[in-house]
Parts: sequence; C-alpha cells; structure tokens
Amino acid sequence: MVGVVTLRNFGGPEQLAYEEAEVASPAAGEVRIRQRAVGLNYTDVYSRMGRPGMQAPLILGAEGAGDVVALGAGVTAFKVGDRVAYTGGLGAYAEERNYPADRLVRIPDNMSYELAAAIMLKGLTAWYLIRKTYEVKPGTVLLLHAAAGGVGLILAQWAAHLGATVIGTVGSPEKARLAEAHGCRHTILYRDEDFVARVKEITKGALCHVVYDGVGKTTYPGSIECLRPRGMFVAFGNASGPIENFDFNALGPKGGLFATRPMLPWYVQTRDELLEGANELFRVVENGTVKVAINHRYALREVAQAHRDLEGRRTTGSAILLP
Repeated sequence: MVGVVTLRNFGGPEQLAYEEAEVASPAAGEVRIRQRAVGLNYTDVYSRMGRPGMQAPLILGAEGAGDVVALGAGVTAFKVGDRVAYTGGLGAYAEERNYPADRLVRIPDNMSYELAAAIMLKGLTAWYLIRKTYEVKPGTVLLLHAAAGGVGLILAQWAAHLGATVIGTVGSPEKARLAEAHGCRHTILYRDEDFVARVKEITKGALCHVVYDGVGKTTYPGSIECLRPRGMFVAFGNASGPIENFDFNALGPKGGLFATRPMLPWYVQTRDELLEGANELFRVVENGTVKVAINHRYALREVAQAHRDLEGRRTTGSAILLP
C-alpha cells in the first residue's frame, strides 16, 4: 500500500483526500516510479474543478521525479535505480505510480529530484512558448502576465537571455522585485496601474511583438490592445477564468493580429520532441541561465492547503509536494 491523494468529487480543495491504495505491477512498456517530489501547478486546479471528459474519483498531478523501482515487459531503455522525471497526464499525487517509459527523461546527475519535478511542466511550457509558439529573438518586445509565477519566472529569464525586452505584470511590489530579479526589464502592478497604458508608455507607442497570457478572462481584452501590427496573442492558460466571446474579426482592424491557444502535449508529441525540449531546458538550468527557486514545499498530505495557497495567489516561483 502507498499513499495517494484522491479527488473524490470535482470542486474545492476539500475534495482532496489522502489515503492508501494498491499500485498494480507496471504494464508492458511502463515502469514503476518511487516518487521523491511532485510538481504543483495551476493546471491541477483546473483539473480539480473538472474538465470536459474527466470523471471522478481520480488522482491529480501532472509532473514528478523519482527512482525506477520496477520494469514492465519490453522496457529496455531504463533500469531499476534510474533517476527519472516526467510530465503529462494525471496521477502524480502519489508515493508510487506507473508511467509509460517512452515519456520519461533521465534527470542529470547533478540535478535534484525536487528541481526536476519543479521544472518539467513549467519549464517545458516556457520552452515551447518562446522557442516554438513564438520564437523569441534579440529585439523581441514581449508582455508576460503573472511574471512572478512558476512559468513566468522561468520564461522571463530565458527570454531575457535570448535578447528580449520583457515587460511583466505582477500583483504586488514584492512580486515586482522578484520578477525584476528574474529577467523582467519593466514590471506593471496590474492592481494599481492600467497595464495597456503602461505598455504604451514603456514602448513609446510601438507596443509588443507577442503577449504571453496565462491569466485569461480578465486580461484578454487588454492583451490584444498591447500588440503591434502582426503581433501574436498567446493564451496559454486561464487562471482568472476562460476567455469568452473571443472576437476573431477584431484581429484584422487591430493590426492583422495572430492568436493561438497552445498546449504542451502538441509540442512534445514524439519522443524526439520531448527530448529536444527537456535537453534544452536542463541545459539552461544547469548552466545558470535560468535559476529556479522552489519557494514552497508541502507534504503530500497537505495538498489541500497547497491548492488554497495556489488559488489565493500566495505562491511565487515553484511549489512542490513531497511524498
């Protein structure tokens, strides 16, 4: 028997229950992982509330890191004792779990389990956003919402390293200082300032090449106003709620704008794509280009409080669960 967190019904954090359960032997093509750390992400909140096609009860969690403790039939790329990490699907809120071997990556020798678990989803998200969805280059001017969040701090550092001017929105002076220390050249206190007016001021009216918006409903109209002609609106999350009544026709008169709703699975469909992203991510973390602060650690049993803190925007940087 191992400890797991079961979502009994869709709803609030109180629906998350720590309990013990059996883990089956790994099926063909799978390995069993004894998890050392599990990533905590806002996408877990979306899943807890219920997504189309999901059914409770289930186990949440989309990334983790640990040791291979058993092999299913046909697995030859890994051996017992290998240190591995992953992101994708559900089921990470557990002390042990099975996972497809072809979706695992090896953790670099000098990287901790905690760091690997904290960066797989958020880091690969930053990777595809700035390397694949809109390729950030020297001279790119970008607006990043929630710049002090887990994805935001990684993306801002990486984009600044690539030569971009990063403008970040944040909710407090403390978060502004954090974002500025992690790549944001300019920060905007969205609770106190009109971020559209400030972007126009900062860019002297030139506006942005790309807006990375993981907030959604409350920021979407203004995000569009921050784009220069042929700019790209990248809606990669909806922390404030889903965007409703998207006005596609408005993109033309506002500058022939582009808009996309990317998702990580479409950028790591093949093992080669997964390894490309993971290898590039591990490289920029190991060489110090991207520094990742794990600011919040919770025991797996404390996951309900972790969700409350996440929803209350009381977290910065990365947060992990410790089985």
